[in-house]
Amino acid sequence: MSRITRITIVFVATLIISIGGLILGASTSQTVLAVAKDRYEKLQIFTKVLNLVQQYYVDDVDTEKLIYGGIKGMLEALDPHTNFLPPDVFKEFETETSGEFGGIGIEITVQNEVLTVISPIEDTPAWEAGIKAGDRIVEINGESTKGLSLVEAAQKMRGKLGQPVRMSVFRKGFEKPQEFAIKRAKIKIKSAKYVDFQDGYAYVRLTSFIENTFDDLDKALKEHDKKNKGIKGLVIDLRNNPGGLLDQAIKISDLFLNEGTIVSTIGRNANEKEVVYAKKEGTLPAFPIIILINEYSASASEILAGALQDNGRAAIMGQRSFGKGSVQSVVKLGDGSGLKLTVARYYTPKGISIQAEGINPDIIVENVNPEAFEKAVIKRENIRREKDIKGHLLGEKEKKKRKDSDEADEEASYWASQDKDAANKPLSTRDQMLKSDFQAQQAYNYLRAWKVFKKFE
Repeated sequence: MSRITRITIVFVATLIISIGGLILGASTSQTVLAVAKDRYEKLQIFTKVLNLVQQYYVDDVDTEKLIYGGIKGMLEALDPHTNFLPPDVFKEFETETSGEFGGIGIEITVQNEVLTVISPIEDTPAWEAGIKAGDRIVEINGESTKGLSLVEAAQKMRGKLGQPVRMSVFRKGFEKPQEFAIKRAKIKIKSAKYVDFQDGYAYVRLTSFIENTFDDLDKALKEHDKKNKGIKGLVIDLRNNPGGLLDQAIKISDLFLNEGTIVSTIGRNANEKEVVYAKKEGTLPAFPIIILINEYSASASEILAGALQDNGRAAIMGQRSFGKGSVQSVVKLGDGSGLKLTVARYYTPKGISIQAEGINPDIIVENVNPEAFEKAVIKRENIRREKDIKGHLLGEKEKKKRKDSDEADEEASYWASQDKDAANKPLSTRDQMLKSDFQAQQAYNYLRAWKVFKKFE
């Protein structure tokens, strides 16, 4: 083939591509123009209504109030996590993730059009007043919450420190709503609470994901490691944790993973997938981990649980989580207001969306009353066996016991006195938790059994 022929073919091919590009460009431009025209016509309607209200409404109107109301109405057509934040609300929103702010200390959402508590934050006025996860707030300061957005509800709960907020709450078991008067206070969150479970085992409760959560957890684990010369096993308690900052969940996941995917997000364009991978640097040595979750573990909690579950790094125990699998981006607007906009969905390392589904635990453990469970065990132990039949042949242990009856009586008397002394001593934080928290107790038992079952692999 001659050089002229090759040039001609290249020219023709280029011409075809160029023409195709022009046709495609023209088609795309027409689509964009059509969309822009439709949008402009709708905006004209909005502007016309605004002008009519300003000119002819019976009373003078606040233009800013009208525009903010219009924005609110527009966003109500979207999901409940997309909100407009007026300047005063946006300013408070910025301070909340720092771990210190004013309020009563609850995380809320809207479920079935009812304002619902995701979780009271530990050691806050709401927690101390007895507000519980799942409570439905029907009134705030005597006003119905029906139709309120999350932002509006939060605004009604804010106010002067020391002043009470009156909330009518309906809860399963209540015959009618009950009123709680909760004094506003300066909320300072301690997001990582550590307990030494002894024998090398550690327990850390993460109450939320704020700016210092990773640092607090890292510090607690380093102290435990130094004190016990290693970490034998860890319980991470995410029950009632409503989430928070994504970067904190990622950093904590990375602390336990030396490779693999932590989380991925996909927005409107499915081709624009963002994936976060674990790094080997800074990863802690491998040890058994059990993560406790329940129906109020949400958002960042689910990211951490999903990352460690899918990578085979932790066993998940408890109940299915909340199922908030969407990503919000906060944009500061020109007048000091802000837009909290849902921009993507979260996916676990195995590509599973947790939106409206949640994380399914590997081991389902209901949150039962420990005393009721203990009574059931005692009742079960009252079953009659061979040793309970009158005149049965004595076993070897029984023979020895009878032979050493005097010593046995003396020993029994000794242990009875020890038990009496122990009963008068206040329980440690560890013992109190294991006595009163059935799920934490089971997590600890599974950790201790982990090493035993490893022998059979």
